[in-house]
Amino acid sequence: MSNDVGTPLTWQLRWQPQPMAQSQDGQQQEQAQSPPGSPSPSQSQSQSQGSDSDDPEPRIAADGAIEQDVESEVVVPEVRWLHVRHQTSYRYDSEVEGAHHLAHLRPRDTATQQIRAWSLVVSPHPDAGVDLASGIRETVDPWGNARQVFAHSQVHDELDVTSAFEAGVSAQPLPEPGTSQPWRAVARDLRLHAGASAHDVNAGGSSEERRAERAAFEAAEFALDSALAPRAKALADWARPSADDNEGVVELALALMHRIHDEFEYLPQSTSVTTGALEALSLRHGVCQDFAHVLIGACRSLGLAARYVSGYLLTQPPPGKPRLVGADASHAWAQVWCPPHGWLALDPTNDVPVGQDHVTLAWGRDYADVAPLRGVIRGGSGNAPWVGVTVEPL
Repeated sequence: MSNDVGTPLTWQLRWQPQPMAQSQDGQQQEQAQSPPGSPSPSQSQSQSQGSDSDDPEPRIAADGAIEQDVESEVVVPEVRWLHVRHQTSYRYDSEVEGAHHLAHLRPRDTATQQIRAWSLVVSPHPDAGVDLASGIRETVDPWGNARQVFAHSQVHDELDVTSAFEAGVSAQPLPEPGTSQPWRAVARDLRLHAGASAHDVNAGGSSEERRAERAAFEAAEFALDSALAPRAKALADWARPSADDNEGVVELALALMHRIHDEFEYLPQSTSVTTGALEALSLRHGVCQDFAHVLIGACRSLGLAARYVSGYLLTQPPPGKPRLVGADASHAWAQVWCPPHGWLALDPTNDVPVGQDHVTLAWGRDYADVAPLRGVIRGGSGNAPWVGVTVEPL
């Protein structure tokens, strides 16, 4: 909606890093087509975009070389700083009388990612809240992701939501073969028992042992079913040959990633945001959301823990490197629980471990937990969004 002089009302929320409870380190991704049969303009409609500890800032010398601590001889990891801009625009053919939106657009700080100068701009101006003049309320979901909620009660026929920030990403080394635990032992240890509690850790153990036990308990949730990445016989049967040939979790996870990349066709707009792992397995094609769900569902069906990660890819790669599939849009990948190394992040769409080209936004059980932007509107039609993502080196 426009004001009296024809300029859209906007609200900008700016954020600087603050301490925040998070679990151990760990779209819109490619825009999937909405399923047919959208409600009429007079009905309520649902819209959705269709796909730790904090470290101090590393010291980088002026020439870009890694600065080294002379006394301890500890090398500070090199950090690549990227600027990310994610814009979503809706243009409705008829007026929207009311809307309520939920976003997961503030990126996470992790052991390998630092965030600064995040901002969120919403136009038209959201309704003012009871305690927030901005109209944007931010809370934390069960997995430690920041989520933003805003609403519009004024009539409008367009909506623009723009998130922008800078991310410093350091390398995530791939564990050496043979250094992870056997996957069958990990699956056994992830089984939850009635009455189990996060507080039921070995009180007599060392602090490192207690941290490891607590991390394993938290990971166990991601070995359970979710709507889009269930435990299923079909997924277990598909994964079984790789499971029989690979004893360690790292080797098994890599083998499953390679198979998805080899056996599935990347086909934009061939699935919807409601497509689950079982359907994608049957189709043998899809987008990054689908490939992530298949990898997660296969791991869970073997008893392992895996979670869904939404994020971004570097738009243009460095000279001499191939352009990864999924750039210019939001992206998705998976993390597999691999003790004693923690979470192993893998990108089955591109058949690569997650590295400095990847920017993490949020994680959950599957896409439904961390959709970048979704909402419910009354009225409106022609609500397929335009989405643009740019990730550039600073």
